[in-house]
Amino acid sequence: MEILALILTMLVGIEHLGIMGLEMFASPAKQAEAFGLSEEYISQREARVSFANQGIYNGMLGLSLIISYWIFSGAILIKVWLLLLVFVIVVGFYGGLTAGKKIWALQMLPAVLAAICCILA
Repeated sequence: MEILALILTMLVGIEHLGIMGLEMFASPAKQAEAFGLSEEYISQREARVSFANQGIYNGMLGLSLIISYWIFSGAILIKVWLLLLVFVIVVGFYGGLTAGKKIWALQMLPAVLAAICCILA
């Protein structure tokens, strides 16, 4: 179960780095397509700043999930992963309620599965 927890947690971390890339560096056309928003809205300066700000949070969360593997070990590592995965679950749940239900499948579900594996590890 520990190997599955490792794999799923790393995938959640990588996913969040990908989300960061979309939110911070993708073109407005790509962002509009990925997030189901109009390109006109995404092209506004305020929206670009908001996306970049949101992106840095996702990136740091993803990076924290990944690098914690080399900083912590044993039971402490599992607790750190659980804490970070709970953050992802809460944010994913709220995002699904406010922005779109596909967030539950794409962002929250992988974190829930990883958290379950961490609990069972």
